Amino acid sequence: MPNVMVTGGAGYIGSHACKVLAREGLTPVTYDNLSTGWQQAVKFGPFEQGDLLDRARLDAVFAQHNPVAVMHFAALSQVGEAMAKPGLYWRNNVEGSLTLIEAAVAAGCMNFVFSSTCATYGEHDNIVLDEDTPQQPLNAYGASKRAIEDILRDFEAAYGLRHVIFRYFNVAGADPETEVGECHRPETHLIPVMLEAIDGQRPALTIHGDDYDTPDGTCIRDYVHVMDLVEAHVLGLKWLQDGRESRVFNLGSGKGFSVREVIDASRAVTNREVPHSVGPRRPGDATKLVSGSTRAAAELGWSPGRSTMQQMITDAWAWHRHGPYER
Repeated sequence: MPNVMVTGGAGYIGSHACKVLAREGLTPVTYDNLSTGWQQAVKFGPFEQGDLLDRARLDAVFAQHNPVAVMHFAALSQVGEAMAKPGLYWRNNVEGSLTLIEAAVAAGCMNFVFSSTCATYGEHDNIVLDEDTPQQPLNAYGASKRAIEDILRDFEAAYGLRHVIFRYFNVAGADPETEVGECHRPETHLIPVMLEAIDGQRPALTIHGDDYDTPDGTCIRDYVHVMDLVEAHVLGLKWLQDGRESRVFNLGSGKGFSVREVIDASRAVTNREVPHSVGPRRPGDATKLVSGSTRAAAELGWSPGRSTMQQMITDAWAWHRHGPYER
């Protein structure tokens, strides 16, 4: 079976991508330094431990496994940390990705699927964000991802490295079969934090600001189910294997939910109250981010069928009760 190198394959989204790749008859080769990932999540193919900044290690893994493509998920991704430590994000995300891209080209691996983010757009209130929306990132996380997009375009012009870039919105949910799921230490994503608060595993959830210009004062985000998301990545890989042009796609449900609406949905799914309080805004948080994903639907044939808030919370709750990974 053809090999696909999956950087960050021990993490949340990468591990789900590995499951879907294996289901499609491909062998995912996880490359991960385990700084935030979990070796227990590597269940569907070989594991190679290594850092993106280690060119010699990357060259060795490319030579051993001869992958037909790279799926690049590995990155630091916390907005608050990016605001406080921008150098960390530029070094890890940009320098690490550049090292990976150079290694891929040297190995002749010329199909590249990149995990980008809606954070490259910054704040554009009261519009649906599509792939042509100007990119004006508010923090080093979004800026680093935009820089990697530029690197990919330059490497295509110079070397013919073809790529699909996915800019996605808030990823939620878990594998419905609970083989893999979301587990960060510390956890910062809204839905798992909320479920931990419901279960008494942490203090009350803090809503970061309730004075935004939205109907209930809390930030609005577009949520997409992780299984829908990674299925789009497989479609993107097939797009490249069919010899089609490099492309950028947004991935979201096209629906926005406020923090309070997510809390209400969690109460309905779990039949438990969500303990919460209101705190100050976080630096770098946009008021509203909602996706226009019509290009992915029209060109890739992608449909986010599991991306209802009820389904995402139901699957996340099943994973939460199943039990997270442990160091």
